[in-house]
Amino acid sequence: MRRLNGVDAMMLYSETPEIHMHTLKIGVLDVSDVGGFDFELFRKIALPRLHALAPLRYQLVDIPMKLHHPMWVQNAEIDVDYHLRKARVAEPGGRRELDQLIGEIASTPLDRNHPLWEMYIADGLADNKIAVIHKVHHVLADGMASANQLAMAIQPHPPEIGGQMPAIRPDSTAPGNLLRGAARDHLRQFRRLPKLVDETAKGVVRVRRKARERGPNPDLARNFAPPPTFINHVVGPGRRFATAPLALADVKETARHLGVTLNDIVLATAAGALRELQLRYDGAADSPLIAGVPVSVNTSQDRLAGNEFTYMTPSLPVHIADPLQRVRLTATSTAIAKENHNLLGPNLLPSWLTYLPPGMAPRVFRSQARRVESAMVMNLTVSNVPGPRERGRFEGAVINEIYSVGPIVAGSGMNITVWSYVDQLSISVLTDDRTLKDPHEATDALIASFSEIREASGLTGELTPVELAMPTAPAL
Repeated sequence: MRRLNGVDAMMLYSETPEIHMHTLKIGVLDVSDVGGFDFELFRKIALPRLHALAPLRYQLVDIPMKLHHPMWVQNAEIDVDYHLRKARVAEPGGRRELDQLIGEIASTPLDRNHPLWEMYIADGLADNKIAVIHKVHHVLADGMASANQLAMAIQPHPPEIGGQMPAIRPDSTAPGNLLRGAARDHLRQFRRLPKLVDETAKGVVRVRRKARERGPNPDLARNFAPPPTFINHVVGPGRRFATAPLALADVKETARHLGVTLNDIVLATAAGALRELQLRYDGAADSPLIAGVPVSVNTSQDRLAGNEFTYMTPSLPVHIADPLQRVRLTATSTAIAKENHNLLGPNLLPSWLTYLPPGMAPRVFRSQARRVESAMVMNLTVSNVPGPRERGRFEGAVINEIYSVGPIVAGSGMNITVWSYVDQLSISVLTDDRTLKDPHEATDALIASFSEIREASGLTGELTPVELAMPTAPAL
């Protein structure tokens, strides 16, 4: 058995009827060279691969009276009849229709009476393609762990079954044993508290001292002060989804040419897109926004479960019209956010989250979800996750595209996730059903923003086509 850590617990407790805390991984497979490929064949060849991923057999066990965070116990088998499901993309079977189906799948929470994942095999796509839509709760795996799961699942040969928890005694889940284990863990936490308070105080002093040394920068957003925008409102339960691909070579070339990181280009592209959308929906874009950017604190390629990340909160200069100045300001704000993150301590937030009260936290999160009209720390989440570097194959089917997106949070109706796969930078946008008229407005704006940066930097504005990707789906 394994207890949820603090970040895991937050991902579980913050789920409400309006805020679904699952993530999505989508693979588009070309089955042209696989005769008779259907749901039953997929199920047969997928089972050993899925069974080899031990976290997909984890089941939550609550502690009596909610006196501590729940624990994971590992089931022996996967209930394929429950977890593997058929789906169908509407005609004509293009990107827009697939994105619509994914939005519908994202709109319902996972059932906690089962291991927290579902996998949909969707046919109906044009050009002999199918889509595999993996829906997994964030409590089970963060972006890095999910990437490792995916990389293992799409290997040419099925992996050996491994990564299992030690065998548990039959009485391990007895209430008395669960309570005794919780008491021992609380005692360890109590002993660590004075050191954590001391580390926190020292980290805050370091950050404040460095801020004084840097001096004021009026073009950067103030911490914990996200301005109101069309994105920020009480979030509804419905979800809408949109995707678009970029050539990874174009993004790397642009970053090298401007002397910034790939992540700086991703964030500057998001800033330009959000500026366009704010001008359209708010009528103005006159204040920098704050992005919540997940940062992994454990990048091991062997990690398949759990949440080991924290957040940086760089400023997004949406108020700047010049695209190159936006890139420079983004690089500056990202560098400051990284420095503050390291000065404060990368593990500080995860350490404090361990002390979330299991009995009270879910009620607080439910209350926030129903009344919070603006996130207190950030305007939206922007993630950049490195995915598999080699093209995946699945019993002769070629995996042409992979997309990924995390959840949206209370007070923030948008999540932008960028996932690199072989030669692609795959853009995904998840919103609720009131943020945009069409979620492809966001993907259109992101592509236009990147093109604007390239043109302003003197590179050709003609983007390299992503040959294996489905045609894009412009907003209606």
